[in-house]
Amino acid sequence: MQKLLTFVLAGLLVASIAFAAEGDSRVAIEMPAMMQDHMRANMRDHLLAINEIQTLLAAGQYDAAADVAENRIGMSSLVAHGASHMAGFMPQAMQDTGTAMHQAASRFAVISQEAGVTRDLTRALGALSQVTQQCVACHAGYRLK
Repeated sequence: MQKLLTFVLAGLLVASIAFAAEGDSRVAIEMPAMMQDHMRANMRDHLLAINEIQTLLAAGQYDAAADVAENRIGMSSLVAHGASHMAGFMPQAMQDTGTAMHQAASRFAVISQEAGVTRDLTRALGALSQVTQQCVACHAGYRLK
């Protein structure tokens, strides 16, 4: 009986994955596998950086949070992430969303430094949410093929 239940659950999982991929209305972005790996690595680093920023904000380390934001996600990070050679594979709207995310991270860095003086965590978190809103928008509209 347990084998049957496991088989049925596995079948449902496979069917739901197939249905989800079939019903995915996001724009599929084609690029060479190496570029896809590069883009995914960049996005994982952005997510890790956001986690580090949240940890630093919780500890009241606003300047350190600003440094992580600017150097790993902000406009200063574009060269390190190879943004110029990635852009050619993205539609203009996707490029614009990415640029908005990098700009929002740089704005967050400034606001986080200010919060180090004012202790205005609410304002810093609001600025950080402007970064993640761009992530959500991009992931809602696009996927790698």
